[in-house]
Amino acid sequence: MFNLIHKEGRGMLLTLGLTLILLNAAAWYRLPAIAFWLIVLASVVVYALVLQFFRNPVRKLPAADNNLVYAPADGKICVIEQVMENEFFHEKRLQVSIFMSPLNVHVNRNPLSGKIAFFRYHPGKFLVAWHPKSSEENERTTVVYDTGTVKILMRQIAGAVARRIRWYVHEGQDVVQGDDMGFIKFGSRVDLFLPLDAKVEVKMDEMVKGNKTVIARL
Repeated sequence: MFNLIHKEGRGMLLTLGLTLILLNAAAWYRLPAIAFWLIVLASVVVYALVLQFFRNPVRKLPAADNNLVYAPADGKICVIEQVMENEFFHEKRLQVSIFMSPLNVHVNRNPLSGKIAFFRYHPGKFLVAWHPKSSEENERTTVVYDTGTVKILMRQIAGAVARRIRWYVHEGQDVVQGDDMGFIKFGSRVDLFLPLDAKVEVKMDEMVKGNKTVIARL
């Protein structure tokens, strides 16, 4: 059960739980019964919301296959378009973006197996995640996966609410498709930059699940 809560949230949940217990204990001694029970109800709601932010469901790949780009995050497809990628490829790429709401699972996973050919962390702004400039101006990471035959680029992007990005990969590291690569606290956005000949298997506004939904075929 403990493993179903992501490591990024365990300390926060422990601190929040103890704080709410103390708050409710004080309310029991000092406030009328109706006020106490209202505080108890509010505490349960707040704790439940934070708890679901940090849930970490077990997600096994249907089939490990580097010809399939699996969704690296849960959320809604918000961008499918050809764009100029100017940080690493310096050429046109097919961008597919996933918007992660505060209600989604916030774990980010490796979409492919291979070597991390490039990694950068960029401090930046906190524009809303669907803003066209968020991919270039917000706090973000850039990760390039090299399978030996193809390279794809993935970005974790912080938003107006999500202001803490975590990553567990580094340049030169060998990674496995489906393993955790990072976490964005309280949602935001993940961008994939794929070869132009990739066959996209999702459509706009479609809800996708990390390690379950095939985003594209290479």
